[in-house]
Amino acid sequence: MATVSSGIRTGLGGLRGRGGRTGGPGVLSALGVYAAVRGAGVLAVAVAAWWAGRSPVRVLGESWDSVWYLRIAENGYGRTQIYPAIGSVQSDSAFFPLYPVLIRCASAVLPGSLTTAAIAVAWIAAGAAAAGVYRVGAHLLGPRAGLLLVALWAALPHALMLTLAYTEALLAAFAAWALYALLRGRWGWAAGLAVLAGLTRPTGIAVAAAVMAGAAYELWRRRGRAPAVWAAALAAPAGWASYVLLVGVHRGDPLGGYFAVQSGWGSRFDFGAGAIASARHVLGGGHVELATTVTVVLLVAALGLAALLATDRTTPLPLLVYTGVLLVMTYGGAGFFESKPRFLLPAFPLLLPVAALMAKARPRAAVVVTGVLAGLSYGYGPYLLLVSGVAP
Repeated sequence: MATVSSGIRTGLGGLRGRGGRTGGPGVLSALGVYAAVRGAGVLAVAVAAWWAGRSPVRVLGESWDSVWYLRIAENGYGRTQIYPAIGSVQSDSAFFPLYPVLIRCASAVLPGSLTTAAIAVAWIAAGAAAAGVYRVGAHLLGPRAGLLLVALWAALPHALMLTLAYTEALLAAFAAWALYALLRGRWGWAAGLAVLAGLTRPTGIAVAAAVMAGAAYELWRRRGRAPAVWAAALAAPAGWASYVLLVGVHRGDPLGGYFAVQSGWGSRFDFGAGAIASARHVLGGGHVELATTVTVVLLVAALGLAALLATDRTTPLPLLVYTGVLLVMTYGGAGFFESKPRFLLPAFPLLLPVAALMAKARPRAAVVVTGVLAGLSYGYGPYLLLVSGVAP
């Protein structure tokens, strides 16, 4: 496209010269890689659940936030839980509506319970996300690096969340394909996917930010003469803004009502003070859960990867903005510290520098690295769901 990617993208790690095409192994191979890596992870969780005397389906479909989504899908909004001891007022208005709507639709056509429908939607979304992640990686770095990007993403310690009845997979799907649409200059698709992302999770605004940043660059390049780009920029945040305003109006405070709901859950923007305090506690040798220690390690690693991505001048602007907004929202948000690695699951561009390096290495090295990461993920996933006692 004579668009965002032209003039600012030649590919990470010096690979762009041979990676402009999206041929090679293809999307089917990427789906196979994802299914193999995550399928083994699901098997590990299932075996651990059986061993613990629990139903694997319930572990995958009715853990933590999944219960809230299921109840919204079944009964609509209106549930609030109050915990006076900790001053918490948890309203289901904190959860964006698209995933419950899709669960309800899937349950109408699929056999089984609402739980199985929720899992099915999440798994389909994860497959779509893997395909989109491959497309972005192959477009920037070549088919081999695209496959490696999918493998790395599927082997992350918290990648099990992609197979639970959660919304990370759905957001990742919309984000990956929106970013790919931007790289190809398909503004209508990018804006439409941004709207859907904005109806999926609070962090869906990151996709809209990427579209608007790409549009701003394109409008500057064309001196404002691009009606389709203007339309995409204006439409992109509509999904996120409409739900936030709807909740605000319902609570009598159009601009602040949704954020008051989040505050009731203990979620607010504290510019990273809470995250820094948790990290200091871990680094100071305080007694903490393994999940808390792993969270600190992963957040530090994410910062390092972000630095690598940002210092590569060939990284497309929309990917930088999308990843940057996710990082700011994740690090700057208070509460649910151990959930922060999950919030970063859709930030797959962070893995682009690693995929670029692995694509240059010998195949055996790439297999070993992916295998080690996957093995750690298979051990950590069951622990996180069945042992840790903290919300992942």
